[in-house]
Amino acid sequence: METTENTPEYAPEHPARLTWTEHVPDVYKAMVRLDAAARKGVDPTLLELVKIRASQLNHCAYCLDMHTKDALAAGESVERIVQLSAWEESRHFYTEKELAALELTEAVTVLTDGFVPDDVYERAAKQFEEAELAQLIAAITVINAWNRFAVSTRMVPGHYTPGQYK
Repeated sequence: METTENTPEYAPEHPARLTWTEHVPDVYKAMVRLDAAARKGVDPTLLELVKIRASQLNHCAYCLDMHTKDALAAGESVERIVQLSAWEESRHFYTEKELAALELTEAVTVLTDGFVPDDVYERAAKQFEEAELAQLIAAITVINAWNRFAVSTRMVPGHYTPGQYK
């Protein structure tokens, strides 16, 4: 990135460790199909919130870049995206259904306690029909898989344009 007198000099962009999609194209294609199947019937706004929150928890810069851009392009507010990292302190920005989905996203994403607590699951079950809940769990699981591919291969954020992979 070229700098001028008024432009700060940013750290250099790191290279990707590995272009995994080229080495395992069948896995990549399977992930794309799994992603498409998992998002069927899930509200697109809710889906982007879930993808952003899981990506925050997993420190996936590539997916944060992608899903915040997609959310903004779909009409999501900057304010709600900014508040996601502190959603528990800013609950009034989200619906009860979104809150249940965010809580479930955190429980499924961070399995350090070894389980999804019953109360978290029950709150989600009250907000979603069983088929919807199954789709939501699938979508949460898939974004976590994408995060792991992107973080481990150090995919480079900043180059995604909204809808690029749709």
